[in-house]
Amino acid sequence: MVYVTLAGAILAEVLGTTAMKYSDGFSKLVPSLITAAGYVVAFVLLSHTLKTMSVGTAYAIWSGAGTAVIAMIGMVFIGESVTAAKVLGLLLVICGVVVLNLGGTH
Repeated sequence: MVYVTLAGAILAEVLGTTAMKYSDGFSKLVPSLITAAGYVVAFVLLSHTLKTMSVGTAYAIWSGAGTAVIAMIGMVFIGESVTAAKVLGLLLVICGVVVLNLGGTH
């Protein structure tokens, strides 16, 4: 169950960050509200995750996975450049999350 709440926190943060891109500096109401809601849900779910998972592992997975997904969304859907350095960086983030995961949740 801990991974379900962590996955929910990651998805909510990704939704909030993606909406922030379209909020135009918080000048557009709907994307701004989605951003706020996404981050509230993300932090609530992350706080539930921290009840049973170590803070270092949970935060590293949450931030690393969120960073990787947002970077991929930027490159695939928003038209940001795809470079060898970005792809290598994403692979390193993913590898780091996997290694932390192998270390256990406690």
